Amino acid sequence: MHTLYRLTPLALAALAATAFAQQPAPSDGADMQALIAQLEQLKANYAQEVRRLRELDMQVQAMQARLSGRAGPGATPAAPLAPAAASAASAVPPSSEGYASSAAEAQQAKQEARRSVDDVKQQQAALFSRRFTIENGLTYARYDRKQLTLNGFLALDAIFLGNIAIENVESDSLTYNLAARWGVSPNLTLNMDVPYLARRTVYQKGGAGGAAAAIAQEETNGSGIGDVSLSANYRLFSERGWRPETVLTGGVTAPTGRAPYGLDWKVIERDDDDYIRFAVPQEQPTGNGVWQANLGVSMVKTADPAILFANAGYIHSFPRGFSDIDSNPDTVNPGDVKLGGSVYFGAGVAFAFNERTSLSISFSDKISTRASTRFKGGEWVKVIGSDANAASLNLGVTYALNQHTTLVTMLGIGLTPDAPDFTLAFKVPYML
Repeated sequence: MHTLYRLTPLALAALAATAFAQQPAPSDGADMQALIAQLEQLKANYAQEVRRLRELDMQVQAMQARLSGRAGPGATPAAPLAPAAASAASAVPPSSEGYASSAAEAQQAKQEARRSVDDVKQQQAALFSRRFTIENGLTYARYDRKQLTLNGFLALDAIFLGNIAIENVESDSLTYNLAARWGVSPNLTLNMDVPYLARRTVYQKGGAGGAAAAIAQEETNGSGIGDVSLSANYRLFSERGWRPETVLTGGVTAPTGRAPYGLDWKVIERDDDDYIRFAVPQEQPTGNGVWQANLGVSMVKTADPAILFANAGYIHSFPRGFSDIDSNPDTVNPGDVKLGGSVYFGAGVAFAFNERTSLSISFSDKISTRASTRFKGGEWVKVIGSDANAASLNLGVTYALNQHTTLVTMLGIGLTPDAPDFTLAFKVPYML
């Protein structure tokens, strides 16, 4: 049994007086500095003992609360505290000074100590707490793509004869996402995500009118509901020892947004032979147009003060027919579209600074294979340039505003040309 000692302010003053008495009468500034240093050391020791008393008192109160909950009507009451522990507990100041004066306050302090860990789990996998959560999210993404187009031929293996055009596409998208999370059981959570997108895209094309120095520009916009997703999280293993918490995720995405196929086109420029040189869609799409299903796994491991997490999964796209899949505005060709499968994975680490705040850094990547199209009555043909590798470096901060609400901020930096230049996201989960 460890004996707890309480350094009261009166005892601290007595120790300080003793220290002054043991020192010779100060004759110069050096003696005064030495006495001040000793006094500061005593204050530091006092603060350390106070912290130890607070931690031990919280542990004792939490253990008593658990024992009280387990005890039935005929159970034997818990044994009283040892005299030394009882005297130390009686000297604990009121809860307003940072101590748990009751079992309820001790349990609340224990829950707050895990709040930052729970916030990280909720963002990386799922939080199985049998509670209903509503999450509002706002994400801004910036894209900037440049492509060089050569229309001509190479003479003498060194001289290009023809037109050189530079195409540039700049896109800004703002997405509001309303999500609902329902903890059905201690190991199962159901999720629904409903996004609303607003997109603005600027197209620039060099070589307008046959002149390499001339540039044509056109801007289009689009807004509307995106593709709605339904998913479920099932906890396979709880965290125990070296084993991380492992969660299996499965879901489906419905093509509720505006598909990028069969859109009306706006012709900006034609050649003398009526060949279209520059055309853009009149309205931007808000979805990918096909049904998708995904299956993934995520793992979270706490290693105080760090929280390690990783995830991996696969997204499968189902073929779907459209009334027009031709990119030529002057023709209408019905057919089928099949997007390529996508593999995604990521890993990172979060640090819980205190019971409210955590900082995370992670890497994520999504690799997609080529899409295929098939005109009515034809064969499947791979679409050149439709494969992608979108890798990002993510920095995030979570802050618990109160017992029910958390503020999540995330900055994503694109590492490959297929990823957004950067994304900035804000999420506010509210647990009912």
